[in-house]
Amino acid sequence: MQLVYDFVRVHHADNFGWALACCAWQREAAEDVLQEAYLRVLDGRAQFSGKSSHRTWFFAVIKRVAADVQRTQRRHEVLNLQIVGEEHRGDESENHSAGQPGDELQRDQSTGHLRQALLQLSARQREVLHLVFYAELTLEESAESLGISVGSARTHYHRGKERLAELLLSRGNDEEFTSQA
Repeated sequence: MQLVYDFVRVHHADNFGWALACCAWQREAAEDVLQEAYLRVLDGRAQFSGKSSHRTWFFAVIKRVAADVQRTQRRHEVLNLQIVGEEHRGDESENHSAGQPGDELQRDQSTGHLRQALLQLSARQREVLHLVFYAELTLEESAESLGISVGSARTHYHRGKERLAELLLSRGNDEEFTSQA
């Protein structure tokens, strides 16, 4: 049990960053996903088999929990069982206090532009890029976390970087044009 607590303490910021990426940067959803992932580990529903590193394994747990949560949300939307309206969720996300993991990312203007560009990538490209750049996993570890082949991870990584560069360059050109006008 102490190993779990030590892992959480050391890697919480990275885990939260990955949860944010899996939840399209929706803070409340990422908090819920991460809490559920921690609970699954503590109650034994998610068990480490030793086939990968703890970090890679836990990123896979977060990804599965996020997929489960999103599937449940879609089911609720289809059944029209949403309890909280969009306006309430928007107000609540603005009231979070500073000093939480990921706050620096949300405050920085250029990071906002990057986040917007990342959201325009396919989900798989976004996931691979996040794991490689933010979580500093290798392509092999990223592939393992996502349950895809290494070749597929390489393809998504390459195409994602190219598309991201295009989006950021086009945004930079738009801003230059706007500031000159």
